[in-house]
Amino acid sequence: MAKIFVEAYGCSASFADSEMISGLIQNGGHTLVEDSSQSDLNVVVTCSVKDATANKMIHRIKSLKTKPLIVAGCLPKAEKETVEKFTENASLLGPNSLGQTLQVINSTLKGRKEIALEDSDLSKVGLPKVRLNPAVGIVEIASGCMSECTFCQTKLSKGDLVSYRLGDIVRQVRTEINEGCKEIWLTSTDNGCYGFDIGTDLPTLVNAVAEIPDDFMLRVGMMNPMYMPRIKEELVKSFDNDKVFKFLHVPVQSGSDKVLHDMKRGHTANTYREIVQKVRERFENFTISTDIIVGFPSETEEDFEKTVKLIDETKPEVVNLSRYSARPGTEAAEWEQIDVSEVKRRSKKIFEQISKITLENNQKWIGWTGKVLFDEKTDDGIKGRNYAYKPIFVKDIVDIGQSLTVEITDATVSSLVGKIAS
Repeated sequence: MAKIFVEAYGCSASFADSEMISGLIQNGGHTLVEDSSQSDLNVVVTCSVKDATANKMIHRIKSLKTKPLIVAGCLPKAEKETVEKFTENASLLGPNSLGQTLQVINSTLKGRKEIALEDSDLSKVGLPKVRLNPAVGIVEIASGCMSECTFCQTKLSKGDLVSYRLGDIVRQVRTEINEGCKEIWLTSTDNGCYGFDIGTDLPTLVNAVAEIPDDFMLRVGMMNPMYMPRIKEELVKSFDNDKVFKFLHVPVQSGSDKVLHDMKRGHTANTYREIVQKVRERFENFTISTDIIVGFPSETEEDFEKTVKLIDETKPEVVNLSRYSARPGTEAAEWEQIDVSEVKRRSKKIFEQISKITLENNQKWIGWTGKVLFDEKTDDGIKGRNYAYKPIFVKDIVDIGQSLTVEITDATVSSLVGKIAS
């Protein structure tokens, strides 16, 4: 029996995969350790969404390969040759191959390289897991997606949409709650198309989970705008339930319809506008999170300014800003690229715009008093979330999983600061 170190990078689905890999390792009789210096074998669950991320993954692979190594997650599936260039002896485990985890581990420990990158028909719902955060239950509701975006490697890594059965997901959520989780995340490559392949949809799932009578909060993960017109009305109604965080992550990527067409995003800027308008009409405070890519190969100055205008119009609470980077195997990687200095200029302009808007949005919360669920320890104290999923830091001594009344006393660009109200 071996001592095994597992670490993960990327999206919440990647972290969920690492929890299941850890659960399978522990069930297989091995021991998990918290530092690679203590391990007999290292497992790194990778992400390949951006150049900078992929470079970070390569750095970690190089530093962990002094011991038997398994490279898991998206990078070995999307860029097998890149991984093997830096570590020819490491075993490879794909994001949809978790059922082979123990087989790959046992082979690797015996000095045999094992490649398990083929998708299996194993559902990720119901697998054993070791949680990264005892208060948060991450539940994968599907794998893969229905999109064909020209800039994204995810399709290469995770393939077509495979939704897990609604009843299985609800049972998994009950398990998470029974094991002490106070916050449930529904996650996948794209929540927006959940169930389209099995005759159901996301609003039906959200309603089913929210009907569980226990005390918990539900966060609905990222969904692409292209499927929103199909589910928008019912989805917004499902957010009426007090257990559902008033939070949506809807990545628009660009304010230019021409660029969105070139990206093969399947939506227009107006699709996103209408979603924002709909939730803001129905709910007094609602957190909109979106993603923006600047410097896509076909983005002109006029296209860029349309993105600036869209951000000004919709004033999202959270913006994940990325400079476009060509990812191997994607269509847009073959196109003529925009000069790096110009991409940096555009990125700087939007970053400054976002900082101003998010600070103004956060300052509106000063003076608010209400319930906060504490879900994460930090270096400076503890962080919680209110009903609109706003991150709130306090310096008081609070246990993870507690819900307490907090008064907001200050705001920064990225978060709110509060104190426990007596």
